[in-house]
Amino acid sequence: MLQPTLTLQDILDARLLSPVFQPIVNLSEKTIYGHESLIRGPLNTPLHTADTLFGAVTTDQQRIDLELMAARQGLDQFFERQGKGKLFVNLSASVLVHYFLLNGEARFSALLSETRLPMSNVVIELTEHERITHLVDLLRAVEALRALGVEFALDDFGDGRSSLRLWSELRPEIVKIDRYFSKDIDTQAHKLQTFKALMHISEVFDTRLVAEGIETAEELEVIRDLGVVYAQGFFIGRPAVEPHLQLSPPSIEILRDQQVVVYPALRQVTRGRFSADRLMISAPSARSESRNDELVEVFQAHPALHAMAVVGDDGVPLGLINRRDFMDRYAHPYHKELFGRRSCTVFMDANPIMIDKHQGIEQLTAILTSDNQRYLSDGFIITDAGRYLGLGTGEQLVRAVTEVRIEAARHANPLTFLPGNLPISEHIDRLLAAGGGFVACYCDLNHFKPYNDQYGYWRGDEMIRLVAGVISANCDPRRDFVGHVGGDDFVVLFQSEDWRERCERIVHIFNERALGMFDAQALARGGIDAEDRHGNPSFFPLTTLTIGAASIAPGAYQRAEDVASAAAAAKRAAKHSHAGVYLMSEHPVAQALAC
Repeated sequence: MLQPTLTLQDILDARLLSPVFQPIVNLSEKTIYGHESLIRGPLNTPLHTADTLFGAVTTDQQRIDLELMAARQGLDQFFERQGKGKLFVNLSASVLVHYFLLNGEARFSALLSETRLPMSNVVIELTEHERITHLVDLLRAVEALRALGVEFALDDFGDGRSSLRLWSELRPEIVKIDRYFSKDIDTQAHKLQTFKALMHISEVFDTRLVAEGIETAEELEVIRDLGVVYAQGFFIGRPAVEPHLQLSPPSIEILRDQQVVVYPALRQVTRGRFSADRLMISAPSARSESRNDELVEVFQAHPALHAMAVVGDDGVPLGLINRRDFMDRYAHPYHKELFGRRSCTVFMDANPIMIDKHQGIEQLTAILTSDNQRYLSDGFIITDAGRYLGLGTGEQLVRAVTEVRIEAARHANPLTFLPGNLPISEHIDRLLAAGGGFVACYCDLNHFKPYNDQYGYWRGDEMIRLVAGVISANCDPRRDFVGHVGGDDFVVLFQSEDWRERCERIVHIFNERALGMFDAQALARGGIDAEDRHGNPSFFPLTTLTIGAASIAPGAYQRAEDVASAAAAAKRAAKHSHAGVYLMSEHPVAQALAC
């Protein structure tokens, strides 16, 4: 029996490591895409988990031995157990560079020479991004393995250690988004918006995304509807000794479900106007007569400085020098002697991205979507009336645009905080694209204007909030979308099969509670005296709710505006018929359902 007193070195010497495999699924194809190899130590010992194994490392050589043995064990066992698809193995950038420098490019392929798995099935997950100090050597190592068919993935992107610059430089085939952004994505709208932003960046770089840490059915539903192709997590499949051959029944059920999940609503209040000066980093600049030797001293004195602007005597920027490009070129043999005393403009980009400090979110967003993606590595220059102020980074720009979009994307009615016209249309488009049937309901108050005129806008707002609360409380928040068009008009997009019962309950509850918003005299008379739309005195019954429903069959409509028109027609028919809930059939004859 293994003793719990085994040391890490004992485990390495006796080769007591063993891998387990966690599936990564292709959501669109509903298949197993591959597995991640996760290493384990001997059972019933303190060094069983990966965390305890790596926590026991005491020397750089132990870390190298542990990483390489873990990778090779994973590759060997995956082949022996006839695993299908890609195998993701974890290696830190520092170990990869160490092995590359130790063996040289010609012998570097020996890193994977012992495996019988096809190289095209191997994906190396780069970990510990913050420890990369030899980027040039890393890129050379990556290209050497790519030549053999190996693919690369950035692990845990977004965990605070990852770098957008590394994504830009390395151009990995796959980026795995940290589990932080997947956790509770069904209830936290800012995480959903962050995923959307990362998906846009992945399109720019032609990168595949994997959503890590999927632990609930609700999280998988949102990831599925966002269009993220690959996912991994305990809900999809836990690590196991034997590679998974097929998806779990719960995962299959969700991926086959044609219902569209309702995205979480944003509740942030949009803050003041955003401008580019909030992105500014105070940074030293160079003159056109500055020598390259002087720039080296500045970069060495400011390790965090990603670039330096070259500025004319009048303060107008002339260009931008990228730190990495400059230092790499300057390090070439004889370049110091050739270029050290020459003007820094020899290494200058004369057409950098320049942003005035007053530019708003629209202009900043345009930069993200432009063909010129140099901002990701070089950053940009911030100016005031054309004169140099400071610098900005690509990561700052992406983060700022994402945050502002999060706040603005809610497009919510300020009275009820329910989604407004744009989110309603977007959700209808999603329902139509999914190809399933649904019911579009238009909710409207009867005789609301006389009530508002009689009791004032404050009481009128209270009644509108009452409608919003009753509707929301009687809808399935994950299946039924509730929107506020404006005034006393609401739209509900039902996927719940019992939508009719829900509507009848909404009308009944509202009509009962609305009685409490009238005074005793109005209740005794059954209504109030007020002017009609033409200014004539009239008697109006107590305010009630009407719901017009339009059944939207699969393929019946192609555009959101046509669905909205059908729901509006159903509302008009409902009010004309004086029915509480009115279903507009797909045929000329409509069916009224009085509550």
